[in-house]
Amino acid sequence: MENTARKVAARLREQGHIAYFAGGCVRDVVRGLTPKDYDIATDARPETVQALFPRTYAVGAHFGVIIVLEDGFQFEVATFRSDDAYVDGRHPSAVHFSSPEADAKRRDFTINGMFYDPVAGEVIDLVGGQLDIAAKLVRAIGNPAKRFAEDRLRMLRAVRFAAALDYQIHKETWDALLASAPSINQISAERIRDELVRIFLSPNRVRGWDLLDTSGLMRAILPELDAMKGVLQPEQFHPEGDVFVHTRLMLSLLPETVSVPLVFAVLFHDVAKPVTATVDKTGRSRFNEHDRIGAQMTEAIMRRLRFSGAEIEATVEMVRQHMVFKDTPNMRVAKLKRFMARPTFNEELELHRVDCESSHRILDNYEFLLRKREEFANEPIIPPPLVRGDDLIALGFKPGPEFREILEAVETRQLEGSLRTADEALEWVKKRYLSGKQT
Repeated sequence: MENTARKVAARLREQGHIAYFAGGCVRDVVRGLTPKDYDIATDARPETVQALFPRTYAVGAHFGVIIVLEDGFQFEVATFRSDDAYVDGRHPSAVHFSSPEADAKRRDFTINGMFYDPVAGEVIDLVGGQLDIAAKLVRAIGNPAKRFAEDRLRMLRAVRFAAALDYQIHKETWDALLASAPSINQISAERIRDELVRIFLSPNRVRGWDLLDTSGLMRAILPELDAMKGVLQPEQFHPEGDVFVHTRLMLSLLPETVSVPLVFAVLFHDVAKPVTATVDKTGRSRFNEHDRIGAQMTEAIMRRLRFSGAEIEATVEMVRQHMVFKDTPNMRVAKLKRFMARPTFNEELELHRVDCESSHRILDNYEFLLRKREEFANEPIIPPPLVRGDDLIALGFKPGPEFREILEAVETRQLEGSLRTADEALEWVKKRYLSGKQT
């Protein structure tokens, strides 16, 4: 990819234009890492960029941004620009194509404001980004309050970079973030969601949680999580502390790589405890139906943040089922197999593990289910049915509610091992439903 990026820059240079690598790829180079993608900044106008490359499309021609497709890769090629006042918390009222100096000064953070000359092999640092990388600082370029007012999303980006890179946020930038945090909801839910996902998919997600909390961004975006503070739980089951502390601890116990449904199920599995909390006659805290109500709240939160239908469905299922795990050792085999055959089960099992490890540390049910998963692994946990609807019709049954009852009854006995062949199953159906005999 780097060679192709150099080729794109070289073609611009051949026509007499400046062409530098810009933004995150330069940050990676300075940190000694291989960039995952390359952005290119140039003094060539958008129409010139489009004329120079056979495959392009404009994603923001008004802002000077053209996507160039080359050798199976895509590169964002942006014209150096300066911006007029931002009027909507995201877009400048006007842009002016300008110089590298002006372009660097309009960017968000010093660590993202550097250029790299691929011909000279030199970093062009007009904003002090190299010093801040050495000091492990996220610092806004220029006036932090102005940078955040231009695009409110930069507050979440500051948190993301600090978490992902394990950097501190510079004091002036942090102070401006604290003052501006309540305004975060002025930007679209989709943009907020994307940054939250990046923060919580990061291996340093606990640092992200802490920064979202202390900055006030969590209170503004996810007040339901903030409400978990001070919600006490029975100490014999939760010696770690309140629901907020418990959830944070669960995040810390997850593996480095997680899916969106798993990490958001961790965030929301106890989200209904604040609204369901009661104290019984013995003085013990109770959270009746917090799993069911939590599933409803999870769906509402994720819809508010415009998550995909598939992500919502999986996360809601995991929240709804997380209390069922305590009952699994007492389930009949058929019910257990159906429970374990659901598509979200493996991730629910991981949710259950961190739920236990962050509280009472009793992993009996988790270990039981690991044994059962191994035991059931040699054959499909839900095998092909021994009897189908066509078979019932052939026996003289008419399609209707009884169909489902019969098919489920056969499947239950199949899962429990008492019916093993289609012939056995058909004989059982005849005796049970046609002759009236009980078996």
